[in-house]
Amino acid sequence: MLNKKYAYRLEILMIASILTIMILIGRMAYLQLYEGEYYYRLSEGNRVRSVNIRAPRGIIFDANGEALVKNDPGFAVSLLRTDKKPDRAVLEKLAQIIEVPIETILEKIEKKADSYEPVLLKSNLTPKMVTMLEEGYKELPGVLVEPQAVRTYANNELAVHVLGYVGEISEYEMSKKPEQELKVGSIVGKFGLERFYDNVLRGKDGSYREEVDVAGRVVQTLEQIPPVPGQGLVLTIDANLQREVEKITDEHLAYLRSIGFAPNASAAAVIALDPRNGEVKALVSRPAFNPNLFVNGISSKDWQIINDNPFDPMSDKVIAGEYPPGSTFKIVTGAAALETGKVTPEELIFDAGKHWLIPMENAGGEALGWINFHRALAVSDNVYFYEMGNRIGIDILKRYSAMFGLGRPTGIDLFGENEGIIASPEYKMKVFNEDWYLGDTFNAAIGQGFNLATPLQIALMFSAVANNGDVYRPHLVKEIVNDDGSVAKVLQPEKIGRLEISAKTLDLLQKGLEAVAQEGGTGAQMANLAVPVAGKTGTAENPHGKDHGLFAGYAPANNASLVIVVVVPQGGYGSVSAAPIVKRIFEYAFPSAKVSTENIK
Repeated sequence: MLNKKYAYRLEILMIASILTIMILIGRMAYLQLYEGEYYYRLSEGNRVRSVNIRAPRGIIFDANGEALVKNDPGFAVSLLRTDKKPDRAVLEKLAQIIEVPIETILEKIEKKADSYEPVLLKSNLTPKMVTMLEEGYKELPGVLVEPQAVRTYANNELAVHVLGYVGEISEYEMSKKPEQELKVGSIVGKFGLERFYDNVLRGKDGSYREEVDVAGRVVQTLEQIPPVPGQGLVLTIDANLQREVEKITDEHLAYLRSIGFAPNASAAAVIALDPRNGEVKALVSRPAFNPNLFVNGISSKDWQIINDNPFDPMSDKVIAGEYPPGSTFKIVTGAAALETGKVTPEELIFDAGKHWLIPMENAGGEALGWINFHRALAVSDNVYFYEMGNRIGIDILKRYSAMFGLGRPTGIDLFGENEGIIASPEYKMKVFNEDWYLGDTFNAAIGQGFNLATPLQIALMFSAVANNGDVYRPHLVKEIVNDDGSVAKVLQPEKIGRLEISAKTLDLLQKGLEAVAQEGGTGAQMANLAVPVAGKTGTAENPHGKDHGLFAGYAPANNASLVIVVVVPQGGYGSVSAAPIVKRIFEYAFPSAKVSTENIK
């Protein structure tokens, strides 16, 4: 009986052993055939690590060679990947040292779950962080601290809406650029020129593979691929002019608020460009922000401050702000009326303070009597231009608006440009489902109603007049340079259009704009400048608050090299809010124009 029981148990044991062996053989075969590559990579990952070498981005220079954006020496911290799950206590200690939320670190690790490359956790470490990481390395296994160039904006807020900023690539951005070998942790341009010229500035990352022992010490370097530095940009921006324009703008906005004339005058758009080639010399949007905050990931506190600002610091108001052009638009209406023969320069029209068909008045209710084109433009007479709108009609006005570049982007080398709106019956019907009336044409003729334009579009309108009809695409970059300073490419000025109007009409527009900036004109404060100025004031109705103030001008009037447009949202009369800024900029740009040391407001 005993032998039978023993034999039975032995039989069971043998069967179990055979099954166990078969299972082990099957598992080994599975691992060899189906997961061999995985475990090979895993073993290699434990023994050999691959480390990315970030390519330094190209330097951005102003027109005079001043480095506005550069790369400073710094340190970054990464976490080496192994088959083991990172210890929570290690991660919490690391998070405390580098001041990154533990949730952010875990998210970065999860995004690279399928990779055996180190996970970049933070760039631009402070000296204190580096010291703490080096001193505590025994308690932080797998933590790698290495030198890494840090993107630095040398003058903080200066020209931020031109330069932009960089940051870590998002999953969405990676999906849009699959061909560019970007990976989690890659630094890309997010805004401004950094974004527009990202492919030029970024360069190509390198890498190295090194063998390490069980303690993590480097045994040997197996392979190294050096990074290829990005190319640099030479801008059209004059940093000295940019600084002065920002200073003048900030001072005047503060003045408008301090005297109670425009309590909400905290925003502004200023563009200065050369009409002869489209080179942008200064571009200012207010309020601004410090791009250095974004380089290493902006804190929630700093982001909240920017995001809560009702005047939207992140918006480039020069290219994205859309405002009624107001009386600056009268050069379009005047050109259309003169060129189509609906009025002659000498014809006198009686201004009784309001139009005889529809009782629409001048801005101040004044009545100027008999008035011709030259005088009407100089004093910005609404009744005269209402009548011009009545004579030419909306279709002709629409056509000339397009000729002056309205209703479409200028094509400047920045993302986010808006196209504005040309007033038309089609637009009104589409958006409001309403018919067009003569009053709508009157409003359109003086740059109100449905008309919207960006400050940059207005600058091109006046560039066309200043440059005798030729229009060049506005641009911010004139050269792409190699890492050694040699020129890789020169970006030539691009002519994009011409005003199809006669030399006589063009001369009448130029003479009328010169009269604006002389005694008796709405821009008479420009009359005491040594350099002759031509320009136009504008005050645009704002249904949400105080009117917007505008001034567009160029100098020298007889051979313009600089066009300036200023828009002050909720600034009130353009002669008070915008023109003084333009005047001070002209004084700086043309030193001979300074006739006094008075701080003109």
